[in-house]
Amino acid sequence: MINEQYFQEFPGLKTKRLFLRQQELKDASFLQRLRSHKEVMRYMDSDEHRDLKTSEAFIDRNLESFQKKNGFFWVITALASGNFMGDIILHKIDRTNARGEIGYTLHPDYWGHGYMTEAMRAVINFGFYDLGLHRIEANINPANDTSRALLLKTGFVKEAYFRENYYYNGQFLDSEIYSLLEKDFKRE
Repeated sequence: MINEQYFQEFPGLKTKRLFLRQQELKDASFLQRLRSHKEVMRYMDSDEHRDLKTSEAFIDRNLESFQKKNGFFWVITALASGNFMGDIILHKIDRTNARGEIGYTLHPDYWGHGYMTEAMRAVINFGFYDLGLHRIEANINPANDTSRALLLKTGFVKEAYFRENYYYNGQFLDSEIYSLLEKDFKRE
């Protein structure tokens, strides 16, 4: 079911205002600033990128994930300027069940302008209509109201609330799971 041709050459995605391209090592300084920002990381439940080496290792893992045909990690850039705005991932590709998981971060300078909705729709379109997924999932921290609103706006449905199913930073945390089926997505 999965269209394997998209793992031969990384697919760039273009929208009205954005270009989503493959992450590269040259993005490490931008990524480090993004993933060390307190507001961005507030609900990420993962370690901040305190130095450039952490971001470089993160990029290496993401590039390897693509080479192993497990996922796609895009940098979100402004179409007009090429400025780094954030990132978005479609990973944990499950070929047997035609599903994947989406995740995203956006620098606060770009919050509130619909950029992430635009990027999400592009990645969802790619996932369903090019890659051949049947289902896309998202896992969020239940306190992240903004992420929940984004998921609901793009058609995701809440499927589960897991109590203390994720261990991070010395404590067990809750998770909310959302999903979107190809048949329920309103393609533009």
